[in-house]
Amino acid sequence: MEPTTKTETLDIEGMTCASCASFVEKSLTRTPGVQRAMVNFATEKATIEYLPAQATPATLKEAVVKAGYGVTERAPDTSAADRQAEIDQQKALAYVKLKRRFWVATVLAIVIMPLSMLMLWPAMMARVNMQWLNYGLLVLTLPVLFYSGREFFTSAWNGFKHRAANMDTLIAVGTGAAFLYSLAATVVPGWFMRRGLMPEVYYDTTATIIALILLGKVLELRAKTQTSAAIKALMGLQAKTARVVRPDGQEVDVPIEQVQLGDLVVVRPGEKVATDGVIEEGRSAVDEAMLTGESLPVEKKTGDPVFGATLNKTGSFRFRVTKVGADTMLSQIVKLVEDAQGSRAPIQRLADKVSAIFVPTVVVIAILTFVLWFDLAPVEARLPLALVNFVAVLIIACPCALGLATPTAIMVSTGKGAEHGVLIRNAEALEKAHQVNTVLLDKTGTITRGEPAVTDFVPAEGQNAGQLLQVVAAVERQSEHPLAEAVVRYADAQQAPAIPATGFQAIEGKGAQASVNGQAVLIGNFRLLDEAGISLSPAVRRQADELLGQAKTVLYVAVNQQAVGLIGVADTVRDTSAAAIKRLQAMGIEVVMMTGDNPQTAAQVAAQVGITRYFAEVLPSGKAGKVKELQAEGRIVAMVGDGINDAPALAQADIGLAMGGGTDVAMEAAGITLMRSDLQGVVTAIELSRQTIRTIKQNLFFAFIYNTLGIPVAAGLLYPFFGILLSPMLAAGAMALSSVSVLTNSLRLRSFSPAKN
Repeated sequence: MEPTTKTETLDIEGMTCASCASFVEKSLTRTPGVQRAMVNFATEKATIEYLPAQATPATLKEAVVKAGYGVTERAPDTSAADRQAEIDQQKALAYVKLKRRFWVATVLAIVIMPLSMLMLWPAMMARVNMQWLNYGLLVLTLPVLFYSGREFFTSAWNGFKHRAANMDTLIAVGTGAAFLYSLAATVVPGWFMRRGLMPEVYYDTTATIIALILLGKVLELRAKTQTSAAIKALMGLQAKTARVVRPDGQEVDVPIEQVQLGDLVVVRPGEKVATDGVIEEGRSAVDEAMLTGESLPVEKKTGDPVFGATLNKTGSFRFRVTKVGADTMLSQIVKLVEDAQGSRAPIQRLADKVSAIFVPTVVVIAILTFVLWFDLAPVEARLPLALVNFVAVLIIACPCALGLATPTAIMVSTGKGAEHGVLIRNAEALEKAHQVNTVLLDKTGTITRGEPAVTDFVPAEGQNAGQLLQVVAAVERQSEHPLAEAVVRYADAQQAPAIPATGFQAIEGKGAQASVNGQAVLIGNFRLLDEAGISLSPAVRRQADELLGQAKTVLYVAVNQQAVGLIGVADTVRDTSAAAIKRLQAMGIEVVMMTGDNPQTAAQVAAQVGITRYFAEVLPSGKAGKVKELQAEGRIVAMVGDGINDAPALAQADIGLAMGGGTDVAMEAAGITLMRSDLQGVVTAIELSRQTIRTIKQNLFFAFIYNTLGIPVAAGLLYPFFGILLSPMLAAGAMALSSVSVLTNSLRLRSFSPAKN
């Protein structure tokens, strides 16, 4: 028996790049008892699976602190909304502090820059004492270094103590080297002059680099906040209060946190439903678009479930609370989106591997650059050139963009999917969906509605259709058979007046009989009428054969021993199925159907929705086998189903999509859940996946190409051929730009909207 594990989620503080996330992850993984640890730089969360007998939350936090980072404390009884509000408040405070540091650095850099370039104005330079000017620049640079840039040095020192290097190490070493060189040139200029070197200072480089990097961080923090906008929007949907009916009948408004299981809650027109429950009294139309993406209000009546955060439109009703707090549908969706945003896509592995070895590699390249320039450059310029290129290499080679490339795109797209009623379990499911080239649809409940509906009501010649429908509905209202319910729904839709029936009797396996308006009525299959000695007229028999030929179930109606009509019943195709299948085919995806029905019925439904390949008479146990059969042909298969018997096939498929109206088992086995019973959700999921992976590839390209081109240029590779050197200040600007460009590209996913048919 495998030991039981627990999962803990920690909010990490102080991470500045993907390398930081890698350090925290390594520290957690090395902790005894930890089975698996995953740290997401974009969400700043660590998810740890551990053995409670060997590790505790305290030891996990200790491991994070040991790596040089902090953990935000979570109050155990804090709700998801309050926790998010607390995190938002902390982030807002950090943003204000960061902006203040940025503005201090920027204002001082604006002063330092012209003072450092007095050589451009020889007349003015001749009147200035260079020694005192350098001291003045030193005084101006000190606040930039030790106030605005303080955290770079603190973080680098923490990393050094733990024998680790991160992005801050590169910035601290780069700006620190430029500052120390300038300090020496300011304090002991004679030492330089005795060796034939001008005591040049680089305070402008130090101040400008820190100001530009802080600019990048300000923009980055602002953009990262927008990536989690979907979660905030979902949480903002929750009602703040509920109108609870007390046992004495008094209605009282109470905060949503005080609503208990079993409470009776009143919902008036225009109000939000407070939490999940079942309607006990009244009826209305409820807008569930925020949960399912369905644009039309859904009719609700006694016995129907309602969900928290949905909007009551017209009527008023009372419902009994069945779920509160973390168990509600909204909370489950928020948690699913949070988990998906915190998960890691397989495509990220490459970026993670590169990030882990990137900083040490860059430090080695920077040292080699310094050594080569110092050895090969002209004597009088070798030290400044070696220093400038050394700093430029360190500054330009930030792996930040690499670390942001994948998680930011995943965060935006999973949130966007939830907005459109597509819940993505994890990043792996999102990535797999873009490779799909075959969609296998289970017919019942996916292509079709999964419940019988009247398709044909055929009175015999001379019969009044309206009166006959009243009589039929009167009998079927007494029955609990699914076919009877379909007939009643049809009669209600036709607004047939309800009339009483007496002497109802269900006849097992055949139908039912009752008396309506003093007439003996029989409704059922052919055998029922045959055994009652009722014969069909040639016309009725011909119409029955036509319906049977269309693979429909036929109900025969007899009044006073005479066959007076037929009712055709079938599981009807959803209104949107054909258009969604056509759209999938237009995307280059083959759509295959499987069903337990006979080949004739399968062929008819397939033709109705434009499918050319189908599997008929597939037993529930054989569904997973059909998935394997398609996979054996080299296809990447997405399976769409809704029932318990679909679960093995959903799990076997490369990606499983469960329809929201289906069973919990099916949803558990699927990587993606469609909140709406509509195949258009499959199209949305695959389109979103394709667009996300395209964005991630663009991001990775930007990040890799930036470092691939930037480092050689910063090292001075172009200098021997074109005399071009990269200023460390330009390197800082390029570094900030790379992170912002990756984030901006990910944020473009916020404009995603499913293609309209």
